[in-house]
Amino acid sequence: MSLGDLLQVMLAFGVVCVSPGPANLALAARAMAQGRRAALPMAAGLALGLALWGVAAATGLGAVLAGSAAALGALKVVGACYLGWLALGAAQGAARRDGPEAPVAGRMGGFRTGLLLNLSNPKAVLAWMAALSMGLSPEVGAGAVRGATAVCALIGVANYLLWALVFSAGGAMAFYARARRGVEAGCAALFSLAAFGLLRSAFAR
Repeated sequence: MSLGDLLQVMLAFGVVCVSPGPANLALAARAMAQGRRAALPMAAGLALGLALWGVAAATGLGAVLAGSAAALGALKVVGACYLGWLALGAAQGAARRDGPEAPVAGRMGGFRTGLLLNLSNPKAVLAWMAALSMGLSPEVGAGAVRGATAVCALIGVANYLLWALVFSAGGAMAFYARARRGVEAGCAALFSLAAFGLLRSAFAR
């Protein structure tokens, strides 16, 4: 595998990874609301979930999933349900006025939330397959596939760490404190739209 091919895979995956999708937005909201100590475990869970989908894509399981309408549809329904649960939590946060804030999630709770969010995201495996196909050909050996997968997994780790650190900074948390209800309402709307999109895709003929 040439350096140019690897850079092509990295660029394709990086563009998808840094885009403000449900995972990044949920992490940003957690970081602004609860700080770095709550955001970093969630970032670790998101990174692990993304890496597991990378392994699935690299070993061919992703192609099997993408080729099975029933399996992909079921995963989309699960993902939509989880996004709906996140939307409900954000909506409840937006509904609070001056009442007590939601309890800060423990490390394992944040890690589990991030892990489940990416494991229930069917777009993750499709993104992996698209990125790997950009620079990998049938002639490339298994070692090159494993190497490209490892590099992309590190890009995922760096992305989530960046989101966690940036949005747990003092300025971001101060903004959240001033506009908490608007931020939570925006997150609820975005999660709801993403859940609706997955459900519509799951049941589309």
